[in-house]
Amino acid sequence: MIQELILASGNKGKIAEFQHLLDGMGIQVHSMKEYPQIGDIVEDGTTFAENALKKARAVCNATGKPALADDSGLMVDALDGTPGIYSARFAGEGHDDAANNAKVLELMKDVPDENRGAQFFCAIAMVLPDGREYTVEGFCRGTLLRALQGEGGFGYDPLFYVAELDKTFAQLTMEEKNAISHRGMANGKAVEIIRQLQQEV
Repeated sequence: MIQELILASGNKGKIAEFQHLLDGMGIQVHSMKEYPQIGDIVEDGTTFAENALKKARAVCNATGKPALADDSGLMVDALDGTPGIYSARFAGEGHDDAANNAKVLELMKDVPDENRGAQFFCAIAMVLPDGREYTVEGFCRGTLLRALQGEGGFGYDPLFYVAELDKTFAQLTMEEKNAISHRGMANGKAVEIIRQLQQEV
């Protein structure tokens, strides 16, 4: 039975989101920022899952409590899957979302509309103090636009167009985004694992 879960994140939005997903399970979600002994975790894995596992293991080892971590990013077909695990720092360390989007747009400027497919991908890892480890994944397919659209979201959301909804990720409500997004899909799988763990005697 899990009573506390430490998220390998300092993002208050992520903490609140996962607390909401676990509503009614009797689990208190905490941020790793509440545990300064964890320190910085270097994400040097070669896949999203490796990075998520590394973060979850570090948090679990430092706190002795169940830990959950995610790693996600944009994978562009015409760029052989990049920026991938480097999505957050694609334009270089210290650069922001605008710089990352500008770099993608520049690299894609000569790519025709029919070849602008991409996907958002998310891996979530959970590590328990007894040594058990779980990883789940989720993805969402879309198309990269030639200019930003929408004021919401973050990262590459204003470029990522979903034809079924005729909107970019930055134009979706939180409910719409959670229903189809890569993180929403992975979160759902993680919650199901946690639900099963809660049923253990």
